[in-house]
Amino acid sequence: MNNFLNEFKAFAMRGNVMDMAVGVIIGGAFGKIVSSMVDDILMPIIGVLTGGIDFKELAITIGAANIKYGMFIQNVIDFLIIAFCIFMLIKGINVLSRKKEEAPAAPAEPGNEEKLLMEIRDLLKEQSQTDSRR
Repeated sequence: MNNFLNEFKAFAMRGNVMDMAVGVIIGGAFGKIVSSMVDDILMPIIGVLTGGIDFKELAITIGAANIKYGMFIQNVIDFLIIAFCIFMLIKGINVLSRKKEEAPAAPAEPGNEEKLLMEIRDLLKEQSQTDSRR
């Protein structure tokens, strides 16, 4: 049992699991914001443009079943807005990633050991050229 708990703790504390949890929480809050924007701003405007139709109230009754297709339309609009926002976010991240990749890194200045090795190389070259002239 103790081994199982240790495995679970290691799994839960892994970085990607924590990142995913934060993403789910932020995604839920973002979904509420988008739903409010659709419910409170967009749908009333669309209702005015369509002659005062309230999409929430659109429904048909078949027997005992009340099919609320207006809510479905509203949820589809929610989804499309969320999908578009995520697409734009990922597109922006990809553009930034490409810019970072395209920028060539400046060559690092050689350290003390490398400078010393280059001096030794140059001295050996000079000595070799001097010996070959004799």
